Amino acid sequence: MVNSFYSSPSPIPLERLHVYDSLMINAQRWKVAHQYHRQRQNLHYQSLNEPGIVCGLGVRVIEAPYEAPARFRDKRWLEINPGIAIDLEGNPIIVDPLIDRTFRIATQAPTTGSLTVYLVASYVEPQHSEKAAKSDLIREWFRLDEKTSPPTENEVELCRIKLEPGTIELQNPIDVLFPNVNELDFRYRPQAKARPQSVVRVATTVNAAYDKLYYLMQSVASLYPGLEGDTEIGLVNLYEQISGYDLVFLTALQALNIDSQELETLENYLQTGGIVFIEISHDKTSNLPENIKQLIEEKFQTILSELNRNHPLRIKPFLFVEFPRIPRINPKFIQLWNAGGIILVEGDLSDAWAGINENIALERNDIRTAQELGINILHFARQRRQMTELNH
Repeated sequence: MVNSFYSSPSPIPLERLHVYDSLMINAQRWKVAHQYHRQRQNLHYQSLNEPGIVCGLGVRVIEAPYEAPARFRDKRWLEINPGIAIDLEGNPIIVDPLIDRTFRIATQAPTTGSLTVYLVASYVEPQHSEKAAKSDLIREWFRLDEKTSPPTENEVELCRIKLEPGTIELQNPIDVLFPNVNELDFRYRPQAKARPQSVVRVATTVNAAYDKLYYLMQSVASLYPGLEGDTEIGLVNLYEQISGYDLVFLTALQALNIDSQELETLENYLQTGGIVFIEISHDKTSNLPENIKQLIEEKFQTILSELNRNHPLRIKPFLFVEFPRIPRINPKFIQLWNAGGIILVEGDLSDAWAGINENIALERNDIRTAQELGINILHFARQRRQMTELNH
């Protein structure tokens, strides 16, 4: 799935009509009075919810309408089902059954490679017209568009279609979970839902950790809905600024071998509230020294301490009286130390995050326990970043 993280509302004060005795009401003042209530409602929605589809708005491939000109009678026609969506600002997008809901995809096939077409719906602000002036009511409207770039924040995706060179003949998907070229793809439709309290972003400097972090981030929303993990894992270079992430993953070998410039990058990153997560592997082929904890303390000029029983890493959001062990990876219990923005873990905790491993048949409970501890680490990282930002 693709992540869509939406911006928070801007802190712009609301203004409402100053009402007093003998106030004369005209069209402009009436509009101001009602616009205030609408803005207040939109602010409430945007603060607590994310945009998306509420119900309906399915899409299916149909035959070209009878009235379509001959040159357009091809296999590019779609019909959108009635339904409701809400955009980022809280505006309702209502597609009713009494209007023409057919749509023709006009994008041409690429000459090389592939091209993705997005079918999106968006809210349209009612415009004053001569026809509307003769009526007591003005309908709120919507529009349907096809795009070759991802939807903007104020557009709601209904489906997407992957095109490749050749004739375009759209089809309903044979397998909705694994659509093919020219088939409708519904996997990325956003659903209107409550906004998570925060979104956590992580990065790594090694390709080998990418999949492990990806599976952990996928588990976040299911296990702890108050937090959402961005599955776009950053692959960073410590010679550049990395302030856009809440946590950066390093292996112990990397931590021991960082040069002065990389160390300066990490020190600056720690000052922004970020977390440096260092994992010591139990791999027997590793050439890591036994006193690695002491060497890391010397490198980062800090004192790593064991966690007391009320430390947030132990109790929020999941309680760990003692840290787990993953028997099929290593019989030893995982150990964890912390010093400000540095977390040091001894044990192959990250190996259990990616439970899909052909070489290791992990117990489901071991995977879940490892993910819960990982979420405690992410929760700690996000809280530290947020509280640090409050002081800047």
